[in-house]
Amino acid sequence: MVKHKMSPAIFTEFRDFIYELCGISFADTKVYLLEDRLSRRLEEKNISSYEEYLYFLKYDPGKATELKNLYNSITTNETSFYRDLPQLTAFMEGVLPLALENKKPTDKKLRIWSAGCSTGEEPYTLAMMLMESGLMLKGWTIEILASDISDRVLRSSRSAVYGDYSIRNTPENVLRKYFTRAADGYHVNPEVRSLIRFMNINLFDSLQVRSAMNIDVIFCRNVIIYFDDDSKRKVIGHFSDRLVDNGILVLGFSETLINITRAFKPKGVNKCVVYQKL
Repeated sequence: MVKHKMSPAIFTEFRDFIYELCGISFADTKVYLLEDRLSRRLEEKNISSYEEYLYFLKYDPGKATELKNLYNSITTNETSFYRDLPQLTAFMEGVLPLALENKKPTDKKLRIWSAGCSTGEEPYTLAMMLMESGLMLKGWTIEILASDISDRVLRSSRSAVYGDYSIRNTPENVLRKYFTRAADGYHVNPEVRSLIRFMNINLFDSLQVRSAMNIDVIFCRNVIIYFDDDSKRKVIGHFSDRLVDNGILVLGFSETLINITRAFKPKGVNKCVVYQKL
């Protein structure tokens, strides 16, 4: 593979272009990272420079398809089933009761949004935990919207086939009950898959996020760490608009809304912090 170099000026143009599209921010020190992630696109498109590639993304009639490839290239997709178990336990023991109490007596539909779902391990984990809770036996309907900007990871999510690394933290009884072992990996069973609707959503796009409506709980873990404060404010504003009154937002352990918004209040749940819409 030919090693392409990105000039400081083109890096700045590319960085600003990506930022305007999806809010992902590349620091000035990340030239090498952007080069590395985009170099394969230049090879596959037979494009000789990053400048030419940027022009293609802006003006070529086929730019819409290539923008999807751009998103696939610049996003990070580290996840697994039952990741950050203390947060999941806090959800089941603290957040879920709050969400159910917040519902009207006539509304027995729980709506959850896994925003930035990557390859699907998080929404499938939530579905399995809710199935284990017996909630549906009590007359509740569960709807999980799982979204990502990358259509590549969504294809993987919909296939619902996972390897040993993804399931390494999954309890043995859950593996037996909700997965089918096959030659190509562990297949999530149909009853779990039926609870989840996967969608391609750019969290920075105010029109696309309207696909999420009347959400009770949003999971957006380890996503906003890639945004600067202005981008965080925009995305968190979208979440506030999509949540019901008193709805709950769950972020990653290292993420916070301090100095970002006053639309949410922090709430301690089982030694974890979640954010409740005001």
